[in-house]
Amino acid sequence: MVRLIRVTLFIAIASIHLVEAAAPSGAKARPKDKVKVSPANERIIVGALKYLASKQKSNGSWGESSFERGHPVAITGYTLIALQSGGNLPGEGPHGKTVTKGMNYLLNVMGPDGIYGARASGQYMYGHGIATIALGELYGQTRSPAIRSKLTRAIKLIIASQNNQGGWRYRPIVSDADISVTVLQVVALRAAKNAGIDVPQRTIDNAVKYVKACHNSSTGGFSYQPGSSPGYARTAAAIYSLQVCGLYDDPLVLKGSKYLFANHRSSQQWYVYGSFYAAPAQYMIGGETWERWYKVVGASVVKNVKKDGSFYRWDARGRSGVGPIFSTAIYTIMLAMPYHYIPLYQR
Repeated sequence: MVRLIRVTLFIAIASIHLVEAAAPSGAKARPKDKVKVSPANERIIVGALKYLASKQKSNGSWGESSFERGHPVAITGYTLIALQSGGNLPGEGPHGKTVTKGMNYLLNVMGPDGIYGARASGQYMYGHGIATIALGELYGQTRSPAIRSKLTRAIKLIIASQNNQGGWRYRPIVSDADISVTVLQVVALRAAKNAGIDVPQRTIDNAVKYVKACHNSSTGGFSYQPGSSPGYARTAAAIYSLQVCGLYDDPLVLKGSKYLFANHRSSQQWYVYGSFYAAPAQYMIGGETWERWYKVVGASVVKNVKKDGSFYRWDARGRSGVGPIFSTAIYTIMLAMPYHYIPLYQR
């Protein structure tokens, strides 16, 4: 009950901060959600969260595959969101201690410049974005002073490194941009803004302009950079970022949704990563769109789950999946979405 009250209060507060970027007056209300988590899916969610908790490293991070071990900040961010999707917060829920340990890992690896962890991979703004999303959601629901100071530092770095097109790239310098890194920063900014952290509206407005510049009018999809070919994961990321900025009924969002249905194949490049955005994007549209997505895609996801005792996991690897922690975290988030525990996924 305490968990439900906290989420409800957070959503109410967040709605105040959404005023600047809200959809125009007369925008359609989201249809009431009829999708429920089935008992079978609930068993999978519980087992998947147990699996994730069992794989936490002694320092609080996660990573099983070589790729995951090379990107502990990003993988820890995704895993923390998965744990939150099942109702866990620092010190609360079956995995409350696990969340606390993971949260402290992200807080402890942040440097004085606001960047999390090592820069060896050259992709640190990617990890920076997802880690900031995870901490933003945790701060919004706990109001922890320890999180706020670090979250504010992380957000200032994001704002300062936006380029003149409105986007971001893998390094925190004002140069070129791409849709993947940009969307992570946009969602991080929105999570922080919802939680009461100051974010200039012009930063979000310029980011929206960049995302829209990546739209491909002939297909309805979105490209990696303006003028390049559209893709499944890029489109999912783009339309979700527009939605969190208040553009729920924008024509580009609806065209992107149709593109996702037409191009949904688990063999798609970066399919699991795309699922992280596609599920909440279709959920925010709601109604028959979300019902059909959860039924069709959810069935495909469940079909590929692996059971090991009381644990459930997904083993997708390579460019479609990265590794078992990443895949399990993303698919758990999707299956648990009808619980409504993640405020950032609420319209």
